[in-house]
Amino acid sequence: MPDYTHHIRLLRHLSDALEAHSDPNDDPFAPHADTRAIIATRHIGRGQLNYSVPEALQLQRRIHRYNADSGIPHGDIVAIALDAFLRAKGYPPEPAPPTT
Repeated sequence: MPDYTHHIRLLRHLSDALEAHSDPNDDPFAPHADTRAIIATRHIGRGQLNYSVPEALQLQRRIHRYNADSGIPHGDIVAIALDAFLRAKGYPPEPAPPTT
């Protein structure tokens, strides 16, 4: 009987990649389930994201106001917004390698 292990592994990888895309729902700004799980993990490694953005967009002021209204930390607001944008444009995070 032929060994289809390699094909099965490729199909699982493809399935994981497809799951990484956001599913259309009623709220296009709702964070992906994977993103919510990562944000909820407080002891996860974090990196600095430092880009200059146009001051006319008032992003810092708006993030501070949203934080005051929602209680969501500033870094999480930025992470959720960028993740949603990049997923919508077809750039989901790469799936984690399968554990054996």
